Amino acid sequence: MSLFRKKSLESLLAQASDSEKGLKRTLGAGNLVALGIGAIIGAGLFVRTAAASAEASGSAVTLSFLVAAIGCAFAGLCYAEFASMIPIAGSAYAYTYVTMGELVAWIIGWALIMEYALGAATVSIAWSEYLNNLLGGSIPYEWCHSPFEGLYKVTGDAVTQVSSFLPEAAKSVKEGVLLLTEEQYAKLPANLSSLVDVTHGFLNAPALLILLLITLLLIKGSQESAIVNAIIVFVKVAIVLLFIGIGWQFINPANHTPYMIPEDYPGHEGIFKHGWGGILGGAAIVFFAFIGFDAVSTAAQEAKNPKRDMPIGILGSLVVCTILYVLFGHVLTGVANWTEFKTAGKEASVAYAIEHYMPGYHWLATAVTVAILAGFSSVILVMLMGQSRVFYTMSNDGLIPKAFGVLHPKFKTPYKANMILFVFVGLFAAFVPGSVAGDLTSFGTLFAFVLVSAGVWIMRVKSPNIERPFKTPIYPVVSFLGVAICTAMIAALDLETLKVAGIWMALGLVIYFLYSKRNSKLNNNK
Repeated sequence: MSLFRKKSLESLLAQASDSEKGLKRTLGAGNLVALGIGAIIGAGLFVRTAAASAEASGSAVTLSFLVAAIGCAFAGLCYAEFASMIPIAGSAYAYTYVTMGELVAWIIGWALIMEYALGAATVSIAWSEYLNNLLGGSIPYEWCHSPFEGLYKVTGDAVTQVSSFLPEAAKSVKEGVLLLTEEQYAKLPANLSSLVDVTHGFLNAPALLILLLITLLLIKGSQESAIVNAIIVFVKVAIVLLFIGIGWQFINPANHTPYMIPEDYPGHEGIFKHGWGGILGGAAIVFFAFIGFDAVSTAAQEAKNPKRDMPIGILGSLVVCTILYVLFGHVLTGVANWTEFKTAGKEASVAYAIEHYMPGYHWLATAVTVAILAGFSSVILVMLMGQSRVFYTMSNDGLIPKAFGVLHPKFKTPYKANMILFVFVGLFAAFVPGSVAGDLTSFGTLFAFVLVSAGVWIMRVKSPNIERPFKTPIYPVVSFLGVAICTAMIAALDLETLKVAGIWMALGLVIYFLYSKRNSKLNNNK
């Protein structure tokens, strides 16, 4: 049988219309926009903004958001066409099955695990960081960090000695304490490294806790999850607007000069670590922040009127969040210098900026932290929901075991997929650093966007007469630009991330040829 055998559009639509055996249609346009905003405003805004600024783009992280948003806009228009035309759970996986065949569909389905499952892991790690900040750092470092992370702290007279050897680290001294990065610690000679108090993580327990609670909520039902998410989104957006409004008056113009990281800045020698290249590198990092709008497409089979509501949910959430992202990035890097997000302000960066540079607004730092915790919860909810729906569809196609497609007899949710997903995501959240999981998530997201953008092009050529309630405008230019920009951002990811992603994709191909190809329902037309 051909590796590129396709699932017919008719069979997908028949599956989507089966309300007795399938998922419940309970979500309206408002629910879908809220789901998108719930997924988008989270780790990308509160964590990845600071990370992209420190690692690649400096104050120009605002431009990184615009570059990422442009790529998202092109891909989002393509998603909207597919979601209105093929209203079924599975998102890019389902669309690819129709346009490019089973092997490519499997590859994208496997890549989506990096997008949704690792996205949930990344955000749960960020949730843990902010919970610890809210509790005043009372959770022992060992119990809220991965074994691959370390705390390198210098106190007392040793601060002067270490700072004289690492002048770039001197800026990070706060209240007599100097925190070093792992790279800085590695540069120290033996006589100075012995002065550093090193603590390694063991297990990220808070991340496991929030994953368990969200999994139980998802098993209960989509409508209940959507109601909780809508409440969280309202609170979260209100707090974001409050930070932008109050923080604007504390912007120090000197923090925005130079706007882009200079070419000769220490530690930023790579092409995607400074200047315009750094903006593209930063875009690849913050791209993780935009996965919410395509997560909306995974809920297509639960939308009341998908032909109208899916484009509204996808594009509406994207527009709202892009505006908030640019404003937020401008304020954050204006209040605190981007260099501080490498060390002292690396964790809980927003709270750090408020507490150190916005006197009299300590209450806002607390409010932001509480809102962030709630917001991260909604992101995790949408990511786990999206992944379980992809698993549900892949299971119905026979590409993964039947357990992933079993619906709860009462709640009509893929509860076994949710439970298996908790174990998988929990392992990553407990033992893998957030930066690693986040960059892999960006790869999975970008890869999905490339194939969806190309898929619209292919469907227009091969099936021009199919009803399309929403059509991607300026075709085929939008499809081409979606492919080109997202591919460029994949190239801007660091080499280690691309290597790990390559290994993951190779593992997926092994599983396909050993299990999925033989058990596919398209195999011998079974």
